[in-house]
Amino acid sequence: MKVMIRSTPKGLSVYVPKKDLEEAVVSAERDPVWGGTVTLKNGWVLQLPDMPADTRLPVTVEAKKLESADA
Repeated sequence: MKVMIRSTPKGLSVYVPKKDLEEAVVSAERDPVWGGTVTLKNGWVLQLPDMPADTRLPVTVEAKKLESADA
């Protein structure tokens, strides 16, 4: 699914246009987040693509939704 990742004063957030959903990133497998998984405030776990560490935000990427942490 296409998602937009952006930086906010409170940290990273992910916007999913097709769901009109914006959620904060509460944990990330890697720092920077590229190539790893991130967990959103609503429990979704997304696999992000490999990208250069200096990728500028905001950026739209193709992410894969994995099973939710609370499922």
